[in-house]
Amino acid sequence: MAKQLAFYVDINKCSGCKACQIACKDRSNLPVGVRWRKVFQYEGGEWVDQNGQMIPSSVYTYSVSSACMHCKKPICMDVCPTSAISKRDDGIVLINADMCIGCRYCSWACPYGAPQFNEELNVMTKCDMCQDLVDKGERPACVESCPYRAMDFGPLDEIREKYGTFADPAPLPDPAITEPAVVYKPNKVTKSSRSGDGRLMNLEEL
Repeated sequence: MAKQLAFYVDINKCSGCKACQIACKDRSNLPVGVRWRKVFQYEGGEWVDQNGQMIPSSVYTYSVSSACMHCKKPICMDVCPTSAISKRDDGIVLINADMCIGCRYCSWACPYGAPQFNEELNVMTKCDMCQDLVDKGERPACVESCPYRAMDFGPLDEIREKYGTFADPAPLPDPAITEPAVVYKPNKVTKSSRSGDGRLMNLEEL
C-alpha cells in the first residue's frame, strides 16, 4: 500500500501572499467563489493605553494556508449518500463528479469546509492534491508556487520526520476530529485550535 501523502506549511515563512491560492484556482480553472485552498489571516492580542498612547500588548498576527487535508478519517466520505467520495491508496481523497448529486452534505460535515459547490457543474469539488501531477512524480501547484518555499509535500511519515507533528494552528479545528494529513511549523505566536483568543480578519475572502 502506498504511503499517505501530506502537505506541509511553515507558518513562520508564510507571508499570506495567497500565491498558493491563486495557483490552485488558475490550474484547476475554478469559478469565482470556489476556493480549494484558502489562506486564513488570524490576529489577536490587545492595545493598551499608556500615558495617553495606545501601545500594542501581546498583539499577534499570522497566516494559515489550508485546503482539503486528505484526512485519515474523512468525514466527507462517511456522509456522502452516493459514495461519490473515495480515498486512494496514497491517501488522496477524491470526489467522483459522475456520482455526486451536489447535496453538499460533505461540505457541511467537513470541519475544514474543504468541499466547495461548483454552481456551473452542479457538483461538489475540492482539492485533489493535483493528482495528475502527483502521478507523474511532480508536486502540487500550490507547493510549487510558494515564493517563500513555505510549503512542502510528500509522504506523511517523511514530512513528520522532517518537520514534526504539529497540525493544530488556530483558526483550524482540532485535528483529533479527522486526523488530517498535514504538518504545520508554528511561529512563536501561533495559537492552538483551543486557544480561542484570536479572530479571523479576512472572513469576506473565505
